[in-house]
Amino acid sequence: MASRIDYHGDPKAPAANSRVPAVNVIVNDEQGRILMIRRTDNGNWAVPGGAIDLGESMSEAAVRETAEETGITCEITGLVGIYTDPNHVIHYTSNDEVRQEFSIVLTGRPLAGEPTTSSESSEVRWVAAEAVDRLEMDRSMRQRIEHYLDGDALPHLQ
Repeated sequence: MASRIDYHGDPKAPAANSRVPAVNVIVNDEQGRILMIRRTDNGNWAVPGGAIDLGESMSEAAVRETAEETGITCEITGLVGIYTDPNHVIHYTSNDEVRQEFSIVLTGRPLAGEPTTSSESSEVRWVAAEAVDRLEMDRSMRQRIEHYLDGDALPHLQ
């Protein structure tokens, strides 16, 4: 059973009880492929990311989360957008936390490492940009990647 459920404008969604700033990173290699993970909490594909801990910057959190989830050390190169849709809530069933979305999406480039799974990622792989749309993922993640691939009107603010 999934331990993370995303709700989008669903009147039956549980009410948010927290708001935690998070960061995701779209890391591209020299061939233009995107670093992707299959999440262990819901089985969906996503780019690496997670909560920004107290005492760290968004860039530090982005580099840390990417390394923890993928085995790849990256450097941050830019901003895709900031996503704060109050109609998107994320229910973590393990502790009944319901977060209102607050995600900063950055870009990065790999510096070192090999794709390696973790407790948060059952698969890690480089995916060609044209193949991303064939992966199962939450619509909010797909939107963020599409904004990056479209490249126009960046940064995207929601």
